[in-house]
Amino acid sequence: MRGRFSADGSSANFGGLNLTSVDFRMIDRFVFTSCGTGWHACLVAEHLIERFARIPVEVDYASEFRYRNAPLDRDALFFVISQSGETIDTLAALREAKRKGYKCMAICNVVGSTIARESDGGIYQHAGPEVGVASTKAFTSQLMISAMFALYVARMRDMSFADGVEYVSGLKVVPKLVERILQQAPHIREIAIRYAKYNDFLFLGRLSLFPIALEGALKLKEISYIHAEGYPAAEMKHGPIALVSPECPSVFFVPSGDLFNKVVSSMQEIKARNGLIIAIAPESCDLPTGLADEVIRIPDCHEAVVPILATVPVQLLSYYIAVARGCDVDKPRNLAKSVTVE
Repeated sequence: MRGRFSADGSSANFGGLNLTSVDFRMIDRFVFTSCGTGWHACLVAEHLIERFARIPVEVDYASEFRYRNAPLDRDALFFVISQSGETIDTLAALREAKRKGYKCMAICNVVGSTIARESDGGIYQHAGPEVGVASTKAFTSQLMISAMFALYVARMRDMSFADGVEYVSGLKVVPKLVERILQQAPHIREIAIRYAKYNDFLFLGRLSLFPIALEGALKLKEISYIHAEGYPAAEMKHGPIALVSPECPSVFFVPSGDLFNKVVSSMQEIKARNGLIIAIAPESCDLPTGLADEVIRIPDCHEAVVPILATVPVQLLSYYIAVARGCDVDKPRNLAKSVTVE
């Protein structure tokens, strides 16, 4: 985010979008597409853009988009997300959208990559090379850019100056807040060692934390080979609750605000069925005594920042569980850093 805020501290700046504010006011829908971890970033972008900029967002798997022949609004703007810029399915989706006459933007980490060259504009992540196969810093970088882009568009629409300043202030403190979470690494490692013996996990969250539940489950699958599923917390009652047992721990992302009591109710449903619970909750949330078996705290923060902070504990949890199980976290089996074949 360095160098990407306006001089008055109320908005974001992106030099590579190649669209004017008038162009953005003509857009009536965004379409985001990606694969794997990038798709989860698209889901967070959908929530943030609709929440703050009040523009509809459609999210699609890149591998599905090119074959679906989906009808799109005439004034839609297309976004693809790819860390490598070489992901074959995402590249094919980009080419299909361009073939149909749509402006296509890219959020990409590798300068000069194929997707970066073929898009009409975009935003470089500038996160530096990511050596590990499982995407970690690239994902949190994509979440940060999504939050900044939501602000960028919102300030062109109807977000006030004061709300923009508050939003920017919330983004600028993210490095310090992440550092506070990283200081809990020994505590998270202790939890991981206790839970490394389990072969099934549920990850549950709501709104912008539902994609983080999906991402947490994916990370655990990728590097520890544990079966894990991510669901919206309220959907737990519509089937996944059948999996709940003392042998299937649940990782809950606990929100502050209106949904706090709803998520606590879902946790109580799990507890009543003897399920184990790991809660990732804001520091200000007062969880009922004994409801969670383990608690990992994240700092209180701006709403747009919550997905970023909630991601770090599950990345660490997945890492320490994989190490405890003797897995190679740098080279997970059957995976490649960049998927360049269909």
